[in-house]
Amino acid sequence: MPRKPRCRCIGGYPDHWEFSPEEASGEEPVVMSLDEFETIRLLDREGLTQEQCAERMGVARTTVTAIYESARRKTAEALVDGKRLLIRGGNVRLNDQGAENITEKGTNSMRIAVTYENGEIFQHFGHTEQFKLYDVEDGRIVSEQIVPTNGSGHGALAGFLKAAQADALICGGIGMGAQSALAEAGIRLYGGVSGSADAAAKALAEGKLAYDPNAQCDHHGHHHGEGHSCGHHHGEGHECGHHHGEGHDCGHQHGDEGCRRHHGE
Repeated sequence: MPRKPRCRCIGGYPDHWEFSPEEASGEEPVVMSLDEFETIRLLDREGLTQEQCAERMGVARTTVTAIYESARRKTAEALVDGKRLLIRGGNVRLNDQGAENITEKGTNSMRIAVTYENGEIFQHFGHTEQFKLYDVEDGRIVSEQIVPTNGSGHGALAGFLKAAQADALICGGIGMGAQSALAEAGIRLYGGVSGSADAAAKALAEGKLAYDPNAQCDHHGHHHGEGHSCGHHHGEGHECGHHHGEGHDCGHQHGDEGCRRHHGE
């Protein structure tokens, strides 16, 4: 039986998940894993040696060499053949994301994060300086805490929320890069929401939150389409916002926060 690959540590999620030439070929896109991307970032962007990179990622130098060679082949294929390059998946876990002082989530709790400023939902996900976290059990909010984000950028904030054990995010406008990062982190998104953070979290806990599934940041503010009620059924056997008990939160199981297998599209 083949040995399971050792989990690779990455410094965080990227801010950009897809690259495409103006005249992309119609061929299948090239898919680069998160650990392959990390070797490009550490070796070529930060200028680390392979030994230093291996230490950061928690693997052997020979493993870094193999991952890096694969990443460079994929980059060359995308550039030379004019293919789309997607960053997805990988046998990875995030390094410390600054969530050490956040209260542990209960086994049967769902944790809702809200972009937060002065009691309201902050409207720019990538620039939020605080999240308010709500723990929900049996449709009721049982605890709350306000935490600083310690940084900005879509990838960093998504990594912070994963480390904080968030199951869902309520926000205003949010870009596609952030949406990709949250999807990779297994965090359900409820965008296009404004007003009181407490009221929105309560509505989500009760399965009544109206939100915009197509909410995005753009150059002119935020897109707010037809409101979408969280009580509606969304396929895959899930109903948004409802806690399912028995340690099952919104379709995500967090359990051990160690290595998990990320699955691309």
